[in-house]
Amino acid sequence: MPTTLADAQNLLSDLIARYCERVDYLMIRLEEAEGTDILLRGDKVETLSVGISIGGHIRACYKGGWGLSCFNQLATIQDRIEEAIAAARMVGDEETLLAPIDPVQAVCILPLKGTDPRKIPLSNKKQLCDHYTELLKSVDRRITTTSVRYGDSAQKVIIATSEGTLIEQSWVDMEMRFAATARNGETVQTGRETTGSRKAYEDLTGLDEQVKSAAQRAIAALSLPSVKGNTYTVVIDPILTGLFVHEAFGHLSEADMAYENPDLLEVMTIGRRFGPEELQIFDGAAPEGHRGSYFYDDEGTPATTTQLIKDGVLVGRLHSRETAGKLEEAPTGNARCLNYHFTPIVRMTNTWIERGKTPVKDLFTDIKEGVYARNWLGGMTNGEMFTFSAGEAWMIRNGKIAEPVRDVTLSGNVFQTLADIEAIGDDFYWDESGGCGKGGQNGLSVGCGGPSLRIRDVVVGGET
Repeated sequence: MPTTLADAQNLLSDLIARYCERVDYLMIRLEEAEGTDILLRGDKVETLSVGISIGGHIRACYKGGWGLSCFNQLATIQDRIEEAIAAARMVGDEETLLAPIDPVQAVCILPLKGTDPRKIPLSNKKQLCDHYTELLKSVDRRITTTSVRYGDSAQKVIIATSEGTLIEQSWVDMEMRFAATARNGETVQTGRETTGSRKAYEDLTGLDEQVKSAAQRAIAALSLPSVKGNTYTVVIDPILTGLFVHEAFGHLSEADMAYENPDLLEVMTIGRRFGPEELQIFDGAAPEGHRGSYFYDDEGTPATTTQLIKDGVLVGRLHSRETAGKLEEAPTGNARCLNYHFTPIVRMTNTWIERGKTPVKDLFTDIKEGVYARNWLGGMTNGEMFTFSAGEAWMIRNGKIAEPVRDVTLSGNVFQTLADIEAIGDDFYWDESGGCGKGGQNGLSVGCGGPSLRIRDVVVGGET
């Protein structure tokens, strides 16, 4: 693996020049990654590993057809180039449409604010996981199952293209996940917490109260009544807002989803109103310090901030160069791949709803009977339909937060739910715990955020 941009240039420039005339576009990506993975289930160590991977892939495009070839032996790179070109020429029968970008030569390092996790011994990371495991177990004897997962990854990527782009980019990413399951007879409840960072190993330490809260919620839920299933006005906290905007709306804004589905493209028509005038939704890798932040995407397009909804109206979508070219729109720098085994596809980065003007306490005003939901436990989406499980919830009665309830699931149609937003809080929170999945590329780091929201006519599942 070349260690500098100059080394890569010596290796890749000749290869690009030698083969580029046979295709419309050629890109070589080299990648070096190292990371730690620890998984504890109760007292059992399921995973304890440190790994290093070195490899790359070739992407070739000819008459709109793409070829991809991956490798982990640099000596085979010319054979892999031949394979990618042959595949592209085999399937290409249209026109190559890639939105233009300026070629760039740059070295980019996403800076850490504190300790690099690579400087922390594996034994210390294991001790941290042991500590959090004991915290979860110590909350109550009814905690029957715990899990603690730690992961860090440092990646360096070099991409070179037939258009003259040559970029080296590197970053470090960290994540921890905690879960505790409590049982009382036939009743089982689970609490979860997640956290992540691209700033410092210290962000994963000192989380005792956050970790214990997962177990405490599981225990508390054992004795709570289930919510009565109905349609309610609901207030959700910023964490659920971030989950909603990412899962329910963000994926529909990825242009490959719309381009490949004419019905969805018709629904996602630029200029269509989706929500109140106060609603502003963005996605972008340009904001610094978040888990979806970078300087250039995996096609060499500069990071941007894209406004998706402005004053309640759809004004943008997320693109790779190909989707931007086919839809005759500007590239947004959202082509990302998990690692060298995959081709870049359109992915979110940091997705958020802008804070509003309503004081949070006023979100509850005049709600005769409703539900206040915080945090998340799980969820799923299917096209424009979604179902999310809240980590904790309370009834709202006569404008006040009342008794806690459990088994709260929120379901609906994303477009109708956006239209049903009644008020947007003046608070805001960034959730850095996201790991996004799409097209078999699971666990891609993202950020999401937003304020508290008040939404009418939300279907809340529970006891009937």
